[in-house]
Amino acid sequence: QVQLVESGGGLVQAGGSLELSCAISGRTLYAMAWFRQAPRKEREFVAAANWNGASTYYADSVKGRFTISRDNAVNTVYLQMKSLNPEDTAVYYCAAGPGDTYSSARSYNYWGQGTQVTVSS
Repeated sequence: QVQLVESGGGLVQAGGSLELSCAISGRTLYAMAWFRQAPRKEREFVAAANWNGASTYYADSVKGRFTISRDNAVNTVYLQMKSLNPEDTAVYYCAAGPGDTYSSARSYNYWGQGTQVTVSS
């Protein structure tokens, strides 16, 4: 059984930075991804990394601002977020799975409980 636990969310001013972490237990060498869901909006893809982090993928809206990385030695995936703006406000979810289609939520079998990120203007 795979369990994912996110941390690192919070309140930050526009232009600021945050780093999210996702601790993985159980089978750990899955593709990993971050999704987010803002109020009254559908869950959307943010970033993904393959099993060893050698390949990474980003949504156009975060490219150049967000960085996904993973440290398999400590079973943790990170999302470094810079130049945050109010449109980044959402609950951020960590996901694990085959990742055949890295940007599709259907490619991930396991999900964390989410962590709130709020960016004030």
